[in-house]
Amino acid sequence: MDWERDLPTWPLNHLSRRITHRAHRWHVQETGTGDTLLLLHGAGASTHTWRDIIPILARSHHVIALDLPGQGFTQVTSRGRHGLQAMARDIDALCKMQNWAPSAIIGHSAGAAVALEMSRLAEDQTASPPAVIGINPALERFDGMAGWLFPLLAKLLALNPFSSYLFAAGRNSRTRARRLIERTGSHLSDEGIDYYARLISDRDHVEGALQMMAQWQIDGLLDRLSSLSTRCLFIVGDKDGAVKPETSETAASRIAQAEVVHFVDLGHLAHEERPDDVTQTIDAWLNR
Repeated sequence: MDWERDLPTWPLNHLSRRITHRAHRWHVQETGTGDTLLLLHGAGASTHTWRDIIPILARSHHVIALDLPGQGFTQVTSRGRHGLQAMARDIDALCKMQNWAPSAIIGHSAGAAVALEMSRLAEDQTASPPAVIGINPALERFDGMAGWLFPLLAKLLALNPFSSYLFAAGRNSRTRARRLIERTGSHLSDEGIDYYARLISDRDHVEGALQMMAQWQIDGLLDRLSSLSTRCLFIVGDKDGAVKPETSETAASRIAQAEVVHFVDLGHLAHEERPDDVTQTIDAWLNR
């Protein structure tokens, strides 16, 4: 996404700034005072996914949202730092450089896995790692055919320098975006669809998402779930067509301090469908 061209019409752009650190030129949105909450979007999204969540949380918290490497407005200088562990370390280093000490990290989908990996890293450094709130957290391995076909396809796409051009150059990006969103079990407003349509039409953003897919390795984190002392809340939309709802129950059963809250009528983008209800659930849990 182009800073000069696209940012002026991007949600909450008045909160945006750039920070150069650890191989990336980060796009960050920051507002509010109080305990710090760090927000991490899922693969293929951006800070826009929190557009209705941030103002509510900022009433009582210091809120930071950022674009993951290569996605949205965050620019990368190294194509080899899109994986789970690398992203967690780079975001952790950014937080330390900025003197941010999140009391909780809120992650959507793959962003929840990054949040858990960051909290696991923090356990080696402090007795009080940040709590983790995962919204439809992507905490599972790929099984069967998907186990070899999806990663292989992602790697082939990422290695082909023309793949992101071909994907982004497709016609009717709004129609494609609506179909992609509806497959996740969510239904968004036309405005919400338009933001995703702009993202999937941007070559750099698509390449960043493909690189994340190609470098994604979650086995190590999953193997260590039972050793985590992190306090966790998983918010699940039972109509999620992207991540099976039972994934959260399985992961929570292995974490000592984890609980799951279900929304029976929401999909993968639950926080965009009903931001007030999701934020109320987050606030209540944080204040307990």
